[in-house]
Order: sequence, then structure tokens, then C-alpha cells
Amino acid sequence: MIYKESHILILNNIARFIDLTELEKQKYLSLLTEIKVKKKAYLMQAGDVTKYEYFITKGCLKVYTLDEDGVPHISMFAVEDYWTGDMASFMTKQPSRYFIRATEDSELLGISRANYNLLFQEIPKFERFYRILYQRSLISYIRRSNHGISLTAEERYIEFKKKYPKIVNRITQKDLAGYIGITPEFMSKIISKVNRM
Repeated sequence: MIYKESHILILNNIARFIDLTELEKQKYLSLLTEIKVKKKAYLMQAGDVTKYEYFITKGCLKVYTLDEDGVPHISMFAVEDYWTGDMASFMTKQPSRYFIRATEDSELLGISRANYNLLFQEIPKFERFYRILYQRSLISYIRRSNHGISLTAEERYIEFKKKYPKIVNRITQKDLAGYIGITPEFMSKIISKVNRM
């Protein structure tokens, strides 16, 4: 069977952790929904119940919350070959606290809660895949929390550049500041200092 580029990307992502037969691949792909989001448009807003787990096939999105002063606190950026969404809202059907907004025109593949449950019934090995995905997400969250406590803003920026070289040049300095947890002005000073090193 000839697959679309987006399908090859998601199947390769899954193949890192589980092996699928040709029939299983086709079944899985049949459960996905293609979603397009224009630059600056919201995929999801705080108060929404997350309807899908998302896999990015093209573009860049930011996941963030707003504090009481309306200042964004960015928890992650998601680009091609990344998963995103609000797992807690997806699992519990409770409203999300997060906004997900496209910073570029983006294309995603989404799996709905009903299809997610159907997937586990029809292809049980996907339970292993999603368990690994969620474990890795939790580990990443814990590391990020620890870095926020133990590293300086400059060290967090250097760590971000090392860990996410594909993302750093695709986001605005203001969004980067929202991720690092500092003002855009301070971010500018840090970038200048690090670039001089």
C-alpha cells in the first residue's frame, strides 16, 4: 500500500516502540482524523474538553496557560513528529486549563476518545505504545519542573537550544521568554550574551 507522507511520519513514530502488521497499520490510520490549523488559530482553548490526542505532521504549535494578569506561560512547543494535547482533559473529560495555538500553518492527525478506546480493543499492543508515550511525557515534565527550580534563566535557554535545535529558530523571542519564564526584554539580553560566548 502507498501511504501519504503524514501517515509515514506517524507510522515511523509508532514503529520506535511497537511493530504493526500491514492490517494493523491500515486499521490504525482509519481511526485518525486529519486536522488543519492556520497560523495564530487555536486548536484548543482553556475551558474546552480535549477531544483528541494530536500528532503533528506539519507546522508548530505552542501549549500554554495564562496567569491572572494574562501573561502566557508556555509549557511546550510541538513540531513535526511530536504528540500534543491535554492528556488529563482527554482522559477525564474535564475542561482543560491549556490553550493550544498554531505559530505556523499546521497539520495534525487526531485520535478521538472513542477511537482511542476502540484501538485498544482491536490492537491491544497500542496500550504499550501509549504507556511509553505517557511515561516519556511525564519524565519530560518532571525534568522541566526541576530545571525551572535548579537552573538559571540563561542555563534554561542553553538547555532548550541543545534539546530542541529544530524549534529554537521557529519561535518568536516573546514565546521563548514565555517558555523560559522571563520577560522578553531579559530574554533578549540572555540571547545576546549567549551568542557572544
